[in-house]
Amino acid sequence: MDYWEEIERVDPEIAAAIRAELERERRKIELIASENFASRAVLAVAGSILTNKYAEGYPGRRWYGGCEFVDVAESLAIQRAKELFGAEHANVQPHAGAQANLAVYFCVLKPGDVILGMDKAAGGHLTHGTHANISGALYRAHFYGVNRETEKLDYQEIAEIARRCRPRLIIAGASAYPRDIDFRAFREIADEVGALLMVDMAHFAGLVAAKIHSDPVPYAEFVTTTTHKTLRGPRGGMILCRERYAQELDHAVFPGVQGGPLMHIIAAKAVALKEAARPEFAAYQRQVVKNARRLAAALSERGLRVVSGGTDTHLLLVDLRPQALTGREVEEALDAVRITVNKNSVPFDDKPPAVTSGIRLGTPAVTTRGMGEEEMVEIADLVATVIFNLGSEEVMERVRRRVDELLAGFPLYPGL
Repeated sequence: MDYWEEIERVDPEIAAAIRAELERERRKIELIASENFASRAVLAVAGSILTNKYAEGYPGRRWYGGCEFVDVAESLAIQRAKELFGAEHANVQPHAGAQANLAVYFCVLKPGDVILGMDKAAGGHLTHGTHANISGALYRAHFYGVNRETEKLDYQEIAEIARRCRPRLIIAGASAYPRDIDFRAFREIADEVGALLMVDMAHFAGLVAAKIHSDPVPYAEFVTTTTHKTLRGPRGGMILCRERYAQELDHAVFPGVQGGPLMHIIAAKAVALKEAARPEFAAYQRQVVKNARRLAAALSERGLRVVSGGTDTHLLLVDLRPQALTGREVEEALDAVRITVNKNSVPFDDKPPAVTSGIRLGTPAVTTRGMGEEEMVEIADLVATVIFNLGSEEVMERVRRRVDELLAGFPLYPGL
């Protein structure tokens, strides 16, 4: 009995939902910067019988018997993470990036300690001290943003904020910042004020692995990441740290903020990390950045304002204020023509987060499908056509046909 037959036999409703999602992924241009398409090997391992095994603890130090084989999987994931990123220690158990960040906080902070992170409105992540998140509830959060003129990080201003608030922990990294980050500058600021440095590289970990983004590992005590996004693995988290924090960090993850690890996901992380060490993965990441830069340039050429004037990474932001449109309007209009983006705040946005004045676009998923710079020009034309003709059903139908034609040349998971 094959994959589909077994699911349909047991639960036809779930089978229908999975089939519909597969069809959605195949028939839409995926431009959400935090999404990607995992390999068949990663998918297979994530759905393997390793999901059956409880394995609280760490390899060789479990609270359950029968862990000798999942110990092999986790040990491989740890070793591959350390080798890929040049880290002294790795913990591969976090269920997500949010749990990875929380574990670092639990490791080195006490409630009420001061943290300094990037303002979510400027591109930071909610786990970097936002009041709605536990990080903002437990710790006294201060924030830095971007320069109003350049829309880039101003390290002198960040240093001045750090001198005023004297944080215990400085957090670098973002979920909607399109430029390379100077981690040496962050290290110097942290040293000046006596702070620890944590870098959240969830978005650009794949670029770091391919050595086309500044490397945070030599400069930060802790580096957290997700394992999907640019790393193209299963949905999950991971922490790298210096050896002197290894024991405390492992204890912060388990039993600190998590219980039983997901051994099927940890094994899938190991597969993804092995894939990321191959030369073709570095070539893929170089194409991701080339595609993002070409997409940004092509959108600008068609009259749209790209935040900070471009990108150094896999993502870019389009400011829709010149068109008097909201991110929510444009997200919905693009979704109707089978182009998937997400509404996103832009620097100094006056719209609420549920509305926003911008959209965020990323190239990891379309690059995985095999698209290159020529296709980015076509996609930019489609996006601009929708934005400048919002409400025209005739234009929308024409764009839908062009989307279908474009995707026909780049099949996703053939045979599945």
